[in-house]
Amino acid sequence: MATICDLCRQHLKNFMEWIERASEDLLEKIKEFFKNVQCCSCLKQKRTMSDHRNMPALQQHEKEAAQEFLQHIEEASENNVIDMESLKALQTLAASENPSLQQSAALYYLHISEELKSELPEEYLEPYHNLLQSSDLEVQRKTSLSLVNLLVEGNVNKETVVKIGLLEPILELLGSGDATVQCNSCASIASLAISAFNREVIASEGGINPLLVLAKSYDPRVQQNAVGAILNLSRSEKIQHLLCKKEKALPVLILHLQSPDSEVQYYSCAALSNIATNPHHHQSMLQIGDGILLKMLLSLMSSSVEKVCCQACYCLRNLSLNKNIQADIVTMNCLAQLHDLLQFSSVNVNEAALTLLSTLAENHSNMDAIMSENILNTLGKLLLVHKTNHGISYLGATIIHKLARSETQLAIIDSRCAAALLQALRYFSVNTETLQHVTACIAELTKQETIRTLIIQELDVNTVAHLLMLTAQSENNDLSFQAACIICHLGVHEMFTLLLRPHTKEIVDYILHFLQHQEIRFQHLGLLTLRNLNKDPYFVAVFDETELTVQLRRVCQQMSETQELLQAVLFHNNEEQQKHQNINENT
Repeated sequence: MATICDLCRQHLKNFMEWIERASEDLLEKIKEFFKNVQCCSCLKQKRTMSDHRNMPALQQHEKEAAQEFLQHIEEASENNVIDMESLKALQTLAASENPSLQQSAALYYLHISEELKSELPEEYLEPYHNLLQSSDLEVQRKTSLSLVNLLVEGNVNKETVVKIGLLEPILELLGSGDATVQCNSCASIASLAISAFNREVIASEGGINPLLVLAKSYDPRVQQNAVGAILNLSRSEKIQHLLCKKEKALPVLILHLQSPDSEVQYYSCAALSNIATNPHHHQSMLQIGDGILLKMLLSLMSSSVEKVCCQACYCLRNLSLNKNIQADIVTMNCLAQLHDLLQFSSVNVNEAALTLLSTLAENHSNMDAIMSENILNTLGKLLLVHKTNHGISYLGATIIHKLARSETQLAIIDSRCAAALLQALRYFSVNTETLQHVTACIAELTKQETIRTLIIQELDVNTVAHLLMLTAQSENNDLSFQAACIICHLGVHEMFTLLLRPHTKEIVDYILHFLQHQEIRFQHLGLLTLRNLNKDPYFVAVFDETELTVQLRRVCQQMSETQELLQAVLFHNNEEQQKHQNINENT
C-alpha cells in the first residue's frame, strides 16, 4: 500500500488545521449575523404581521378598559377628554400585547396632539414608554408622530420628556427600517435638542452617530430632520467638538451644502456656522476637500433662497475671524458679491452682508480692496433708505467707524454716509446700543476737518438740540461722552456756534456737569469745549455770567493741589533713589 511522504503529510496536517480554524471563524460569523439581525425592525415588522394572524386573546381587564375608554371618549366633552379615567384606560391599552388595543391608544394620542391647546399633564407621558417600544409598526408611526406634535406645539415640557426616560426608546427608533418612524424620531430629537440640558443628554446617550447615519438617508424627509437635529445639537460647545473630531460630522455637513433641498442646505450651513464660532475648529473645517468649504459658501451667497444666502454670510463671518482665512475670502472675489447683496431689496440679506463686511473692515489690509469696490456709495444709500432700522444702522456705523481715515475722507463725503448717520441719530432711543454706535461713529468722523465741514452743513437746530440732550444722559456715560465729543469737535467752527446760541442754558449745564464729573476724561472734554467756544465773543459773555467761572477756579485749585502732590511724590522718589545709589557706591 502506497504511503505519502513527510512533506505531503505536513501539508495535509496544515490543511486540516486551517479547516478547523475556518470552521470556528465561520461559526462566530454566523453567531454574529443572527445577533445583529434579530433586533432589526424589519424582522419585528414581519413578526407583527404574523402576530396579527395569531392575535393574542384579550384579557378581561383589557376588554373592560377598552369599553370604558370608548364610552368615556363618546360621552366626554372637548374640555375634559384628559382626566384620570381616560389615563387609567390608556395605561392598560398601551401595556397590552394586543396591537389593536395599542393602536387605539396611539390613535388617541395622535388626536389630542392635534387638538390640545394646553399643556399635557406629565402623567399622560407614561404610556409612551410602552407605545414607543411596541412591535407594531402602525403604533410606532402614530405614537412618534403624536410626540412630535406635542413637542413642536409646546404642549409638553421638553426636559421632562428626557427626565422620565423617553429619550432611550426615541433613540432606538432611529434604527427602525421604516422611513416614517425614522423621520418622526429625528424630528422629536430636533425639538428636544432646543434645550441645553437635553443636548448634553442626547450626546451622552450616543444620539449623534445615528443622526449622522440618517443624515445620509435617501429619504428627503429623514435627511432633513436628521440634519435639523444636528443643527440644534451644534449649539453646544462640547457637542461642536464631538461633531468636529470624534463623530467626523464635517464631511457630511459640507457635502449637504450641495443638497437640492434648500432646508438641508440651510441646516447644514447653520450647523457649520455654529462650529466655526470656535477658531480651534477652523483648520479641521478647511482640511475637508482641500478647502472646498470656502468655495461652497461663496457659491451659496448667490442662492435664491434668502435664509441660505444669509447663513452663508454668517458662516463666512465666523471663519473670517481667522486672518489667514479672511485673506483667502477677500482674494476669492467675496467683496464683489457682498456689494451685490447690499443692493438687494431684502433687509435680512443686507444685514447678513453687512455683518461679514464689518468683520473684513477690521483688518486695515482690506481697506484698499473695500474702497476699490465702491461699497461706500451703496452703503450710504442703504443707510438713507433704512435710517430707522437698528441692524443696518448699527452695522453701517460700525463699518464706517473702522474705515474712517484721512485718506478715506472724500469717499465718505461723496457716499453721503455721514449725512445718513446724522439723520439716523434722532430715530433711536437713548438706551439702545445702536444709538451709541451711531454717535461714536459721528464723533470719530468729526475729527477730520473736511468731514466736519460737511456735517455742519447737514446740521439743523433740532439735531443740535438732540445732541445736547444726549450729553445729559447720566445713566449712559459712553453715549453722553461721545455726544459731547461731537459738540467739542464742531465747536471750532463759527457756523456751528451760531446753531448753539439758542441752546445757551443747555451748553452751560453740559459743561458744568462735565467739569464736576468724577472721571478725568469728562473734565478734560468739558475744558476743551469751553476753550473752543470761548473763541466766540457771545459765549465768552455768557460764560462770565454763570457758575462756570466759580467751577473753573475749583478745578484749577484741585489741579494745583494734585500737581503739588505729584511733585512731592516725585521728589520723595528721587531722594530714595539717590540714597540707594549712594549706598551702592559706598559698598
